[in-house]
Amino acid sequence: MLNRLAIDAEHIYLALGTTDFRKQISSLVSLIQLQFGKDPFIEINVFIFCNKKRDSIKVLRYDKNGFVLAHKKLLEKMKFQWPKDSEMVKEISCKQVEWLLGGLEIEQKKAHHEVKIKAENVCY
Repeated sequence: MLNRLAIDAEHIYLALGTTDFRKQISSLVSLIQLQFGKDPFIEINVFIFCNKKRDSIKVLRYDKNGFVLAHKKLLEKMKFQWPKDSEMVKEISCKQVEWLLGGLEIEQKKAHHEVKIKAENVCY
C-alpha cells in the first residue's frame, strides 16, 4: 500500500540512519530542507524515513496543496532491511521500494537490472 505513494515519483529518497518518529510533517520538511538540501515541495519527490528499531517507516510526499504522511509499523519482531550507508540521503527506484517493503535489502545483487538499448545500436 505504501508503495502507491512512490509509483509515479521521479525521485525517491531514503533518509539514511534513524529518524526520531516523534517528528511529524513540519519537522520532517525542515529536516529535508536543512539537513539534506532537497526540496520537499516538489510533487515528484518522495522521502522515506526509518526509526531506530527498524520496525517502522514513514513516507512523506507533497500533493498539490499539502503533505501526505504515511506510517507503517511491522508486527512480531519483523524489521526493515534499512541500508547502513554513510551517506545522509540515498536515491532509490520504485522497485527498490517494493523490495524494502517486502523485507528485502534494496541492493539485490542477483536481481535482473534494467538495460537500455537503442534500436540503432542492435544488429540481428
